[in-house]
Amino acid sequence: MSSTHPHLGDVVDTATPNRPDSPSNPAHQEHQSTEAEDNRRQEELAENEKATLTNQAQNIPTGILYPSAMGAMGAPPVVPVEATTTSETNEKPRHHSLSTSSTATTPTNEKEKQLTSASSGKKQKKSFFAKKKDKDTEDKKSKDKEDEANLLPPVSLFALFRFQTPLEFFFMFIGLILSAAAGASQPLMTLIFGRLTTSFTNYAIVVQRIAGSSAGQITPEVTAQLQAAKDDLKHHAGLNALYLLAMGVGLFLATWAYMFIWNITGELNSKRVREKYLRAVLRQEIAYFDDLGAGEVATRIQTDCHLVQEGTSEKIALIVQYLGTFICGFVLAFARSWRLALACSAILPVIMIVGGLMSFAMAKHGTGALEHIARSGTLAEEVIGSIRTVQAFGKQTTLANLFNKHIDRSAKAGKTGSLIEAAGIATMFFAIYSAYSLAFFYGGILVTQGRADSGIVINVFMSILIGSFSMAMLAPEVAAVSKARAAAAKLFATIDRVPAIDSASPDGLKPDTVYGEIEFEGVKFHYPSRPNVPILKGLTTTFHGGKTFALVGASGSGKSTVVSLVERFYDPIEGTIKLDGRDIKTLNLKWLRQQIGLVSQEPTLFGTTVRGNVEHGLIGSKWEEASASEKFELVKKACIDANAHDFIMKLPEGYDTMVGERGMLLSGGQKQRVAIARAIVSDPRILLLDEATSALDTQSEGIVQDALDKAAMGRTTITIAHRLSTIRDADRILVMGGGEVLEQGTHNELLANEDGPYAKLVANQKLAQAAAADALKVDTEASGAPAASHSDEALASPTSEKQMPDLKRAITGRSLASAAMDDIRARREAEELDEDKLPSSLAMYKRLIKLNWANKRSYFFATVGAVCSGMVYPSLAILFGKALADFEITGPEQYGQLRHNLDRKALYYFITALLAMIATYIQISGFSRTGWDLNAKLRKESFRSVLKHDISWFDKDENSTGAVTSNLADQPQKVQGLFGVTLGTIIQSIATLVGGCIIGLSYGPLLALIGIACIPLLVSGGYIRLKVVVLKDQKMKKLHASSAHLASEAAGAVRTVASLTRENDVDRIYSKALEEPMKVNFRTSIKSQALYAASQGMAFLIIALVFYIGALWIISGRYATQTFFTVLTAVIFAALQAGNVFTFVPDASKANSSAAAIFRILDNVPEVDPDAPDGLRLDHGKVQGHIRIEGVHFRYPTRPGVRVLRDLSIDVPAGSYIALVGPSGCGKSTTIQMLERFYDPLIGRVSIDGIDIKDLNVASYREQVALVSQEPTLYAGTVRFNILLGANKPMDEVTEEEIIAACKDANIYDFIMSLPDGFDTEVGGKGSQLSGGQKQRIAIARALIRNPKVLLLDEATSALDSQSEKVVQEALDKAAKGRTTIAIAHRLSSIQHSDQIYYFSEGKVAEHGTHQELLARRGGYYELVQMQNLSKQ
Repeated sequence: MSSTHPHLGDVVDTATPNRPDSPSNPAHQEHQSTEAEDNRRQEELAENEKATLTNQAQNIPTGILYPSAMGAMGAPPVVPVEATTTSETNEKPRHHSLSTSSTATTPTNEKEKQLTSASSGKKQKKSFFAKKKDKDTEDKKSKDKEDEANLLPPVSLFALFRFQTPLEFFFMFIGLILSAAAGASQPLMTLIFGRLTTSFTNYAIVVQRIAGSSAGQITPEVTAQLQAAKDDLKHHAGLNALYLLAMGVGLFLATWAYMFIWNITGELNSKRVREKYLRAVLRQEIAYFDDLGAGEVATRIQTDCHLVQEGTSEKIALIVQYLGTFICGFVLAFARSWRLALACSAILPVIMIVGGLMSFAMAKHGTGALEHIARSGTLAEEVIGSIRTVQAFGKQTTLANLFNKHIDRSAKAGKTGSLIEAAGIATMFFAIYSAYSLAFFYGGILVTQGRADSGIVINVFMSILIGSFSMAMLAPEVAAVSKARAAAAKLFATIDRVPAIDSASPDGLKPDTVYGEIEFEGVKFHYPSRPNVPILKGLTTTFHGGKTFALVGASGSGKSTVVSLVERFYDPIEGTIKLDGRDIKTLNLKWLRQQIGLVSQEPTLFGTTVRGNVEHGLIGSKWEEASASEKFELVKKACIDANAHDFIMKLPEGYDTMVGERGMLLSGGQKQRVAIARAIVSDPRILLLDEATSALDTQSEGIVQDALDKAAMGRTTITIAHRLSTIRDADRILVMGGGEVLEQGTHNELLANEDGPYAKLVANQKLAQAAAADALKVDTEASGAPAASHSDEALASPTSEKQMPDLKRAITGRSLASAAMDDIRARREAEELDEDKLPSSLAMYKRLIKLNWANKRSYFFATVGAVCSGMVYPSLAILFGKALADFEITGPEQYGQLRHNLDRKALYYFITALLAMIATYIQISGFSRTGWDLNAKLRKESFRSVLKHDISWFDKDENSTGAVTSNLADQPQKVQGLFGVTLGTIIQSIATLVGGCIIGLSYGPLLALIGIACIPLLVSGGYIRLKVVVLKDQKMKKLHASSAHLASEAAGAVRTVASLTRENDVDRIYSKALEEPMKVNFRTSIKSQALYAASQGMAFLIIALVFYIGALWIISGRYATQTFFTVLTAVIFAALQAGNVFTFVPDASKANSSAAAIFRILDNVPEVDPDAPDGLRLDHGKVQGHIRIEGVHFRYPTRPGVRVLRDLSIDVPAGSYIALVGPSGCGKSTTIQMLERFYDPLIGRVSIDGIDIKDLNVASYREQVALVSQEPTLYAGTVRFNILLGANKPMDEVTEEEIIAACKDANIYDFIMSLPDGFDTEVGGKGSQLSGGQKQRIAIARALIRNPKVLLLDEATSALDSQSEKVVQEALDKAAKGRTTIAIAHRLSSIQHSDQIYYFSEGKVAEHGTHQELLARRGGYYELVQMQNLSKQ
């Protein structure tokens, strides 16, 4: 979020202490926000990664006899680490690093502060200011983590539901009862299954007995006996099939009801949490936000609220359902046969111990992998955010290699983890399959003792298995709830926090009249985040009502602080501030802010229309409830007063034009004028202008200044200005220094004291007026004509030779440019159409496998392993049928035979279990390794490719820094989600399905066909569930994204929201934005939950059908029991397994779209390819540096309707210093970008030494050029690393002497030597540890180390105050010696000595000449100078 804050402490390069950490230093703000967004992205990634890990563990189909109709019965998934660790992995360790200034330490890492700030507002001063070096921090990291987890304990389970109503609680309770009933249905099914088995076995025994006793003679009583047995079987089978049917229907109804109830209550709860959280955030005092990145609010609202919603919706009901299954299963088993139940329970401790060990080890390695991925993300974010700098210095490869290091480390950690995972899961499967062996071995003993029969053995064994598995299914649900508890802790901490300065409080006086007199009495102040840096040291002064006051002084002297204190963003530590004689602490806070209009340096507009933005100023005024037309009149009047009306009318939709996020679609001057209109629309008594014009060029500044002067009439106005020209007419000027008033008076009174601080400030900014006056004298003395022709000649020389073609071109030029643009546009649209089409999945999969072809052996073995583990299941069906047939052996004399047969089957089961373990290990370890390799490869390739893209690609909204960074992390992750363990599971499921059908058909074709006919029903159950559950989740997240955006926009502009008292307005809009997702959820839930419930009940019905038909066919003698059971288990349970394949469809669809996006990035061929080998190479020694721009037309590809350059021609002789000046938006910066070849002109050419730069090798050309931009970009690393990034040769070849020479030329050498570690001092993320002036000079050193022939300066000093500017300007003047230099400047004092000054207007050169020549012409340049002219008139 760009800083909406005033410069509370820009750092000065003089004796004043360096305070880069001023919470409102724009650089710091930028850093905070992106850090926080980063942070948000990392949290999301961490979630994704963890989801992938747990997902992988769940995905392994089990192959127990009855995998339940509950969808994927995964092996016990990695039991997620308890809540504490969950929160740890979310929040990266926050370590504090030493700031360059000895005075204060700044928590560099935004992430460090989230928990600290939330913890009931207590500041952790001790750790904040502990002066530790980064190295120590690394060691302290793990400790930090522990402290943190303890800082905010997760909330209790019941606290999650603190916002629910009693009625909701009542329904939720009913839902829980229903879910417990649904859970109990499964073990009860095994009871019926057991009873059916018993009746089948008994029937077979009767048939055997009859066959044996009658020895072939069929007597009537034998027939009668047989008939009785048949009737009995038919009766029992029918009865039990009906029970199953009834249970299926019951399960359907119970599931539907409880899913629906909990889904709705979860959604309501989450909406309330979101609303309360945003409201709480907006009422906090500003100091709270000094420690909180704007992106953090978005994270909390998007990620944490989403986690709370997930953990409070159906998850709780599912936990109760699985507990119901567990309890019912074990109770039933112990009731039927406690001996066998006890024996079978032996698998539980094994599964639990192995699962615990595995998840512990996995968590360790998972965290390692996440750490490195997070670091690579931070790096990517920094690099992509400054892509122009990266390309200008040609350092793509260096930075890509840094990125690759992090990625390789993460892949290494991930692979180690995957081996542990494979071992753990393989062991679990071994335990489960061995349980079969145990059941038949011990079951045989119990049957021979007469303590059980076949039905009881089957019933007990299956109940225990289903019960144990439900415990495994519990893990991910419990994890979701513990995540929700951890997330809720952070949210509730904010919701319950009562701020020191509470904007929501209704208390305080609201006087009827306001005169507007403000008094400061002995005010002392320091920022809460930096208690040892005093800002105001006992300030006493009075601002009289209706007068205009100006505050001037170096940065850090406390000017902006005065404004923040008047707005009551902070309270003074000592002393009082009074409004009309009343202490402002006694006034109602909202009322106070409604009396004040604030215009800050970088005004924040909200993403609505121009009119909407201005109307925000009416909140709380008497016009708040006025009719739309009345409001519009006020808005129009304010815009006319603010000089904004004219430009607004030129916008496409006039006042209803959307201004874009943070007003991005308007230029600086336009935004500033809309902000002024917003500040004056309610006619406030007090107007605060915090450097309202410093970010503008002279012409916009003139217009805005004009608007401000109009606005200040009759109000108490306090103005802060770096540019003294803007405050000449103030009633009183206060010069501040070191938190005190040094002197005060009018402009002329203060100038009278020539040694005073004010006079010095003015002298710093004075222009060469005397020289100008001389030139003007010459002009007036001469008769006028000669002077004019003289300057005409000067003007005509460079262009005279092309006067004629120019005339022709003027006629066609415009249409040519449009035609060229149309071609580009048509090509673009065609490309975009292509992009929308997803390439075929197969082609993409082939390409992915090919990318990862180095791992072909792993793929081969893993696939074999998957097929083998898939076949385990059908082969067990054969054993199962045979084992059940053995129970038909009756009579004590046969028991030996029975024992022998069952022992033999138990042995086979045990051997199968061993083989299954081996196959599973090979499958999981193989696919997991290849998945990590693929992920790493895709990440590296994508990053390298992104850095090569054309600059115009980054201009598109969808390729903003945040978006590209999160895609880099996210997309390969999703591809890995499909191509890792999941791929193995899919192969395994297919093997199970095919194998099961084949075995079924070969044993009992007819029954198998009936089973196979039902497969589509079961499979569709899985498909429906997916459609419903998963896709809904994605849709919900999308719908919530827009509301989260709204919230983060408000939080990012919290000062603006507070000063406009927009809190309630934002709450209202946000609440509305949340209604849409809620309605969608209600609508989809009813249908979707019904389908989900139906798919649950379906399995019962199909089993009932197959049993009943089987019974009839056994009665008719078509099948033996053995055949029947083999077919049943092979086909039906294979089909249930197959239904689970659909759990992977979401992985597949995500992977498809991600792979398509990745390949689009990899296949992109940039128009200007910095890595391309073709083109002429320049010899650095022979380059002169003569630059020409001839007849260039240009429009930005993202804004084809706006003409930026129109027939621009400039000639820059080698070694000369050229300045480009003109109003903002006239094409100056674009010209610099053309010279760096970030864009190519539509028409015309740019040449160096007579060669068109399009014909040159891009890298070779850029080596001759160096760029110093307005906001220099530094990267996290040492000072030395940042300077070396500019070098043309490999970093290790640059000598120490070269570095020192560059630094001396850049006036930064002495400063670097004064740092604790000299060149090896860390500069912090984005250079956050340095002040603006220091960063700028390091950027100059970086430009000089490549010894460029052409130096481009894009407003290199505009963001600095006068004192820093002087130092940097000296450095620039040194740097420009002997080089072709092209500079853009808003402050004309910095370029008056240029060889040529080009004055731009509307995208072409309006006039050019030296400073004196242009002044003499009295054209546009002369006007600019007059506007900036400071001296006493």
